[in-house]
Formats: sequence, structure tokens, C-alpha cells
Amino acid sequence: MQDFALKVRVTDVARLAGCAPATVSRALNNPDKVSPEKRARVESAMKELGYVRNHAARALRSQRSHMVGVLIPTLDYAIYASLVGAATRRLSTAGISALVATFNYDLQTEFKEARLLIERGAEALILIGQKHDPALYSLLHQHDVCFVNTYTLDPHGTHPSVGFDNEAAAAAITRHLVHLGHRNICVISGRTRDNDRTITRLAGIRQELMRHGIELQPDRVIERSYSIANGREACATLLARIHPQPTALICGNDVLALGAIVECRERGLRIPEDISIVGFDNLELSKHSNPPLTTVDVPTEQMGDAAAGYLLDRLDGKEVSPQNSVEVQLILRHTTAPPAR
Repeated sequence: MQDFALKVRVTDVARLAGCAPATVSRALNNPDKVSPEKRARVESAMKELGYVRNHAARALRSQRSHMVGVLIPTLDYAIYASLVGAATRRLSTAGISALVATFNYDLQTEFKEARLLIERGAEALILIGQKHDPALYSLLHQHDVCFVNTYTLDPHGTHPSVGFDNEAAAAAITRHLVHLGHRNICVISGRTRDNDRTITRLAGIRQELMRHGIELQPDRVIERSYSIANGREACATLLARIHPQPTALICGNDVLALGAIVECRERGLRIPEDISIVGFDNLELSKHSNPPLTTVDVPTEQMGDAAAGYLLDRLDGKEVSPQNSVEVQLILRHTTAPPAR
């Protein structure tokens, strides 16, 4: 069957589908230009004949690999999977395959993975954040590989991005707590090493508290990797360290916040009567936690789709805006309330 599939030509697919070879080519390379009915016939014929495109020959003819790389820190956190899924769907409709790699928040590993993706034919990259090894930016420019940073926005920066102002978003959720009357506030932050999103969120929290005359002392901040267990441990440490007990916890993401909720409930603390807790990202689980979590909604699917759209336009030679913002929103649920008197 494999030998037969290798011998199948576009003309064979066209004959079975009842259309011209040019229509088959368009269905493969520019599916938007072919009617759904004809695309269905072509797909059916390809499946029946076992047709597989020769991508190597196609790349030689077009000088295009039709592959885009997506580099994310981890697959363990659902929000990155959501971004990848949306980007992959958008690329797939344009006949582009996505190559996904992870780097575990290590910029040296990210550089190595990016180089491998380029060696394997990736003609564009979707990246997370603004901070990368300078050698990565040099590599991309050297090989004329277009790219876009996501999850961050720098209107005055030199690199294209699709995202939002992390500092402003963190300030907004901090302001919500201050307006409720909280002054005794602690932070469970994500790791700041090589993570510009976490760095700017922490800066947003500090600056917003300072605006209200509240100084965030170093002993009130704990950095942890994203996991429920780490959220629990960090929460326990802060509750033991800070006296009187903090009335509010700002968590770097929803996973850490869910861990803090579990730990507080285990200790018999009422949420939000005894302590308020906020997260960041608005994972699906957050609205089903007990109680439902106040958080910042980040439209990751919109980000992934917009990032893929930006690269598709660039690959087609179109002039597009290098800075594209998505709107984040404060979601008020039941983990925040004024502090008990």
C-alpha cells in the first residue's frame, strides 16, 4: 500500500474527484479559494488513494516549507495549550503545519530549540514573552525568519507582538483589593528568572500598592513554580511568617491561587471572610473552584489566532501592524471581599 501511495499523482486525485489538477493544487495550497463541496471531494479522493504530498519537492519549487514553529515554556499549563491550539487551527486552514517545542522557562534551551526548528524548515516562529536570548533574535534576523512575541505588548518596542500589558493587568487586580480596604497583602509570584511576564506583573503590583502608600516588603513575596502543591506550600509559609495574618493574597496565576485556596480551607480559614485570594489567567477550573476564583481573564485563543494571522500575512508579503493588543478583563467572583474588622 505504501509503494502505491508514493506513485499516486495529483492527476490521479483530480480524476477520482472529478475536477482539474489545478483545483486539487488550490485545495491543498489555498483551501479558502476552493468551495467546501470541491474540497470535500478532493479530501475523499486523497483518502481513498492514499495520496501524500511530497513536501520536499514542494519546498524546492516554491522556496517555502509551509511550516511554522511554536515555542512555549511548557505543555503542563493549560493556557499555553489553548494558545497553541488556536494558532494551529489558523495555520492549518492556510495549509501550514505547526511544529511545537518546549523549553521549560530556560532561555538557553529555547535558543537551541529555535535553531532546531529553523533547521527543520520552520519559516516563522511564535514565541512567548519579550525576553529571549539575544542570540535568538540575531539568529532570526540572520536567517530572515519572521516571528511574533505573544503574551506581552510593547507599543514602543522593536519586536512584533500580540498580547497585553502585564503590568497594567496586575495593577488592576491589586487596585481591586485596595479599594475593598485591604492593606495587609502578600504575593505568591511565579518565578521571575527569565520570565518578563512575571517580572512586569510583580512590578505592577508593587507600583499600585505604592500609589496607595503601601510598601510591599520582601518577606511578603514568595516565588514558586506553577503548581497547586507549590501554591499550598507558599501560602502556608506566608501565613506562618506574617503577623498579623495577611487579609489578601495576590497569586501569579490561577494554579498558585487554587493551591492557596486549598491550604486556607485546610486551616479552617473562610474565603473571602478571613482572607481574599486572587489569581491570573482565568483557567476553566477557576470558575468551578470552591469558592469561584476572582482572576484576570486572558484571551489566549484570540492571542494564538492573531499571532498565526500576523505570521501568515508576513509570509504573504503583506504590510501589517507589528503591535497587536488583546483585551484582558478583571473577573470578579467569590474569593474577594472587604477585610474583616
